[in-house]
Amino acid sequence: MIAQAIIYDRPNSLLMVRQYVERGDIVWNFPGGGIEDGESPEQACVREVAEETGFQIKIIELISKKKEKYTYRAEIIGGTLKTEFNEPYNEDIIEVQWIDMKDANYFDKITKPIRDEFIRRIE
Repeated sequence: MIAQAIIYDRPNSLLMVRQYVERGDIVWNFPGGGIEDGESPEQACVREVAEETGFQIKIIELISKKKEKYTYRAEIIGGTLKTEFNEPYNEDIIEVQWIDMKDANYFDKITKPIRDEFIRRIE
């Protein structure tokens, strides 16, 4: 199971990670990752976002639950943007960046529907 966060910064930016995925591609994803034994999806989301981005977050609401993937809207409550990815649990991360949420080049068939649902909720 996976837990991830949509983190929004006005006017139109979402925090995303560029990473290698299991199929070998490099994609832009929302920060998040696997739920460990004994963790709730919310706890996993908070931990994974901190590991991947350096930010501490607060969960606002569940945006989507599809199959084994939970996507939460979250806000930053502390930390600083991480630029080093030396830890073994981050070996798939290439970079973390604020992305214009209207720029279709960063969203694929997995992330675009979630982004679209998020936009519907904030408009």
